[in-house]
Amino acid sequence: MAVYTDVAAEDAAAFLTEYDIGRIVSLKGIAEGVENSNYLLLTDRSPFILTLYEKRVREEDLPFYLGLMEHLADRDVPCPTPIHGRDGAALRKLNGRPAAIISFLNGVSPRRVRPEHCAALGSALAGLHLAGQDFSMSRPNDLCLTGWQNLAKQCLGQADEVMPGLGREIASEVEALEASWPDTLPSGVIHADLFCDNVFFEGDALTGLIDFYFACNDFFAYDVAICMNAWCFENEREFNVTKARQLLASYRQVRPFETGELEALPLLARGAALRFLLTRLFDWLHPVDGALVTPKDPLEYLRKLRFHQGVTSPTAYGLT
Repeated sequence: MAVYTDVAAEDAAAFLTEYDIGRIVSLKGIAEGVENSNYLLLTDRSPFILTLYEKRVREEDLPFYLGLMEHLADRDVPCPTPIHGRDGAALRKLNGRPAAIISFLNGVSPRRVRPEHCAALGSALAGLHLAGQDFSMSRPNDLCLTGWQNLAKQCLGQADEVMPGLGREIASEVEALEASWPDTLPSGVIHADLFCDNVFFEGDALTGLIDFYFACNDFFAYDVAICMNAWCFENEREFNVTKARQLLASYRQVRPFETGELEALPLLARGAALRFLLTRLFDWLHPVDGALVTPKDPLEYLRKLRFHQGVTSPTAYGLT
């Protein structure tokens, strides 16, 4: 169970007195998630999610995350809404941690991704990008070029312990992306972590986008590239062009791509693969004391990176 800060039922009950959402019925830790402590909170009125923000989430970023969710939900993006207390505040403290209560969304993450899921994801992602264009707050992407450079410096000395030659391969890719990364593509608020476990469905209908705690301002097409990496590979190796075609076609029906975005897509996909290769490698080499989840295999994203390195045209992703 990925709960780092224990919350007793009596502490939660006292916390709830600051809200008008009913009395506590049950409180259960949620196994999913690696950044924060999440609980399913059931009151006599409704279910909610109680989140305690742990050390890897900066407290100063929380108004951006919570404000963004509220902004998007007001524009019909299917995402959780922060619950405001009797004093009007959505963010407060519980057991020494910043904490918030978030609305509960129905649905489950797909155990096996189908092309229909990718089509629904594409439409929803484009809707998120459009809805966020008038959001007044901004946050830089900590996990783009500068972030990759910093992570690489912290990992290269031990990278070959994971796989011989890995350090050299990472250093070469960081250098290549530094030399060619675009700087003028359409940009705005992106989710930046829209993996399968952050998307809920009921059947083929998408019902929720969750976990906005990597959201930031960056290229829209980079967010698309992250999703391609997360949703369009089979067995972590084989690229499924049918899934990619569905994702991209549905996205462009809601928000058409500009020519420069399509041309940059192979490069952005490489950057997205490098981002998760490096963060997974860092976690693999620097395990957190008390972490209750197993670090994910960084080499999964090395394999994806190598695929994108061989792509010479966006047509490889099913585009016409």
